[in-house]
Amino acid sequence: MKFLNGVPSYDLTYNDVFLVPSLSAVPSRQGVDLSTTDGLGTTIPVVVSNMTAIAGRRMAETVARRGGIVVMPQDIPLDVVENVVQFVKSRHTVYETPITMPPTGTVGEALSLIHKRAHGAVVVVDTDSKPMGIFTERDAIGSDRFAQLHNVMSTEVISLNASLSAENMFDEMTERRISFAPVIDNDGRLVGVITRKGALRSTIYKPAVDNKGQLMIGVAVGINGDPGKRARALAAMGVDVLVVDTAHGHQTRMLNALEQVRAVVTNTPIVAGNVVTAAGTRDLINAGADIVKVGVGPGAMCTTRMMTGVGRPQFSAVLECSEQASALNKHVWADGGVRHPRDVALGLAAGAANIMFGSWLAGTYESAADTLRDTSGRLYKESFGMASNRAVRNRTKDESAVERARKELFEEGISTSRMYLDPERPSVEDILDQIVAGVRSSCTYAGANNIAEFRNNAVVGIQSASGYEEGRPRDTSW
Repeated sequence: MKFLNGVPSYDLTYNDVFLVPSLSAVPSRQGVDLSTTDGLGTTIPVVVSNMTAIAGRRMAETVARRGGIVVMPQDIPLDVVENVVQFVKSRHTVYETPITMPPTGTVGEALSLIHKRAHGAVVVVDTDSKPMGIFTERDAIGSDRFAQLHNVMSTEVISLNASLSAENMFDEMTERRISFAPVIDNDGRLVGVITRKGALRSTIYKPAVDNKGQLMIGVAVGINGDPGKRARALAAMGVDVLVVDTAHGHQTRMLNALEQVRAVVTNTPIVAGNVVTAAGTRDLINAGADIVKVGVGPGAMCTTRMMTGVGRPQFSAVLECSEQASALNKHVWADGGVRHPRDVALGLAAGAANIMFGSWLAGTYESAADTLRDTSGRLYKESFGMASNRAVRNRTKDESAVERARKELFEEGISTSRMYLDPERPSVEDILDQIVAGVRSSCTYAGANNIAEFRNNAVVGIQSASGYEEGRPRDTSW
């Protein structure tokens, strides 16, 4: 990457910079390869942050199916983590996990489950797991909440055989003019569901899988307690990447924890952070990190900069840290500060191998929080920062009351925020489509066929606040 008019003497956020178009021989954005450069095996540069309200098993399977990876939070008990890892590893790489209920289930029960998945349907199955009907929200109109599903469900079920390819599934659904279908095995038993858009996506995206062909997942490890013991247990579960995580990564306790984890884990990649300087990057790599997580204070739920004055504009932090990591043959992830697809492209231009974010995905069907309705009927989810009072209460529940009260007194981060589901883009997959389309187009403007070429070719200019505002689209007239 190079600057259009020389290297500035001050630090820059994503909003402060723009990409300059260059001579390009790339014929189409569809041909751009977004496989990441850090060696993990992800095929799009997306990592979902280890935030309790966001990173759960639904998010993990969906994002991995499209090529990214989710990092589970550090404060989840090991037995729960193991269940989630086994669940994600058992998911199919093409069709989705169904919501199922017996025919005697009630409309109220079905409605409480239906927003757990973006496909918006419950498959009613018999005792042999064979589809009997399909229930959607529309079927609840005019029925009370205690009505049984066999009285309101649609019994015209068109199922697809699991042996069909994604392309064949899309063709058949298009021909039959259906947008949703159960997927069955040769005995007629339900094994998954597919939407027409999901089948189409499976012809475009390549899932992030391990060497067994199973979907990938990461898990965070804190620096307190016995991080080595937890890391060993997680590696034994088959976790694909470990993230040693704390807000201030450039400290002695982090280095000690990282050394403990590196001593017991040899084959699993280790990510550590967060830092914002070349010195911090170098020290974490020397302590055993394969990848360094960069970012202090840019997250939407983070109040660190306003509370403490500590942090650094994200674009400059990523640029400096990535140059140091590259000199040591390692990599960085840019963590936080992403609000638009352009920010993902700029983070990659600055040298990040992956872009990590969470709050942007909080208001989606797949995020871990429960779906709620406000007084006007709009769907939303509650999100919160991982240094907030709410997160601290969850993380310290085993400590004494006085210790918990002391820590809760000094919170940093937003404890509750309403994240409304966008009716036009209610699924994390809708957002991934935006990101991938934007980044691929950025690569074509830079004449790059892949992320490595993009970083090398990118020319970045500096703009004023009005320059940034000029580029914002208007959905209403002046």
